[in-house]
Amino acid sequence: MLMKMEITVISAQGIKKPSSSYSLFSRRLRPFINLTPYTPLTNANGDKPRHVYTTTIDDQGGVDPTWGDRFHVTLHPNFFYQQTHSFIYLQLYTKRLILGPAQLGWCQIPVRDFAGGMLPAGNVRHLSYRLRDKDGTRGNGVVNIAVKLEGSVPVVRPSPEMGERGTVIGIPVRMVSAVGGQLGVGCKEDKWQASGP
Repeated sequence: MLMKMEITVISAQGIKKPSSSYSLFSRRLRPFINLTPYTPLTNANGDKPRHVYTTTIDDQGGVDPTWGDRFHVTLHPNFFYQQTHSFIYLQLYTKRLILGPAQLGWCQIPVRDFAGGMLPAGNVRHLSYRLRDKDGTRGNGVVNIAVKLEGSVPVVRPSPEMGERGTVIGIPVRMVSAVGGQLGVGCKEDKWQASGP
């Protein structure tokens, strides 16, 4: 069963032009973003290549561009099961008339940032990430996105690399006293309760 999520690329702040050779061919930034979901098992069985989602070019924003582009991304459940290795790869580019696009920065958005915890499907999570330079060092600028999981989200099972001895920590939101003196665990907004024996 394929899963769906909605990613909105909102804006970026504080980006800067690349090296001086860039300024010879262009006086202004024309930024756009590529998003690529990455799961280690995506191409293991000859599946289709990864899909790249691209925003429009912001011709007016300069160092503080805004997009508001929304993408409906279809993902294999392995994307959620492999939480320690799955992420969205975000690359920020500027379009140049000569020499093609130049990369301004990149970041990785781990799946656990928007699918971890108790965020129900349909709720929006706003996230901001510092951009990295090509070599992975701390770059200039921050990118802002919003992520919403659509439909039912799979229950995340321990990944095979954890084995049977992996540690799993569950943190109840609060304890609820059930009728008859039994204790149960309540989750957000008391939509679910499990009572003891």
